[in-house]
Amino acid sequence: MSAGDFHFDTLLVHAGEPRPRPEGAITQPIYQSSTYTYAGHGDYDSLRYLRLSNSPNHTCLAEKIAALEAAPAALVTASGMGAISTALLSLVGEGEHLISQDILYGGTYHFLHQYFPKLGRKVSFCGMHDLEALEKQIRPETKGIYIESISNPLLQIPDLDGIIQIAKRKGLLTFIDNTFASPFNFQPIPYGFDVVLHSATKYLNGHSDVSAGAIAGSEAHVGQAIRFQNTLGGILDPNSCFLLNRGLKTLGVRMRAHNQNAQGLAETLAEHRKVEKVYYPGLPSHPDHARGKKLFRGFGGVLSFEFRGTPADADEFLGRLRLPSLAPSLGGVETLITRPVTTSHSILPLSERERLGIRENLVRVACGIEDTDDLRADFLQALG
Repeated sequence: MSAGDFHFDTLLVHAGEPRPRPEGAITQPIYQSSTYTYAGHGDYDSLRYLRLSNSPNHTCLAEKIAALEAAPAALVTASGMGAISTALLSLVGEGEHLISQDILYGGTYHFLHQYFPKLGRKVSFCGMHDLEALEKQIRPETKGIYIESISNPLLQIPDLDGIIQIAKRKGLLTFIDNTFASPFNFQPIPYGFDVVLHSATKYLNGHSDVSAGAIAGSEAHVGQAIRFQNTLGGILDPNSCFLLNRGLKTLGVRMRAHNQNAQGLAETLAEHRKVEKVYYPGLPSHPDHARGKKLFRGFGGVLSFEFRGTPADADEFLGRLRLPSLAPSLGGVETLITRPVTTSHSILPLSERERLGIRENLVRVACGIEDTDDLRADFLQALG
């Protein structure tokens, strides 16, 4: 079932699902088997074996995610960082150079700063709104450009048009972490990107009970990633595949609620005297609003804001909230809230956080699917 056959919500339910149904089961069973009988496979990577990510649970997920991203192929991994590291290490070779967006999820930042160079790769960092500066970073050994469709935690949308044009002109691969947008809000492959990455732990699963990642792209690019993962062994187990497949089926209805809640809460916070600044591309005041409105179906469920007061004041405010849980991560049905300097971006040096504008009083909200009015009321009572 390809992306061109049906609408997005139909693909969520039916893409990749086995036909006929195994033993008549409407829900695909969990195939808790590490080993499968030999059937004359042509090469090692096509052998049926759990570590090779080709159990029925894996292939169903891969086909579904490929259809959702309008990509020829996809691969699931054991975590979002598993997807990012697998894609970058398999497609950027020793001695080659990657240009990365400068403001990133903390785990990606740490991987690129600390481990990418140790593994023989080169990396430089650049703001993705300044295309002239980006083009100056290109070297003869440059292999690709890495960005996030919506950045964590300041919700910036890079100049996607300009980046694609530069990459095509220079023959560079483009990698995009699409976790914050999800394929419901944005599909990078038809737009011209080469490799799409997800922390499937977040919106794709949607229930805060699975750690998983995903890679989508061409048969050639995903094939390289598969061979790399097959050797290192960072696979997703069948039970997690089952849960991720189940979670994906409601992505459309969940994302509509996430989008609505974040938009409503951002509008409420933007008017409050105890809020210095709100970062959410759905607000007309956001510098990337016009770009996001042109490209995206919605702006996602995450927003950040600067609390007017000290970090201690911000923590006191967090303690007065009744609905959100104080925790990192995002994309679940429940609202989560955190100060990024204490969680997702605590790994960044203080000087780097200050340079990027990730301040002590910055609060990140990952809206769940609760009633919008209840969320607004809870934040208003906590703000006083």
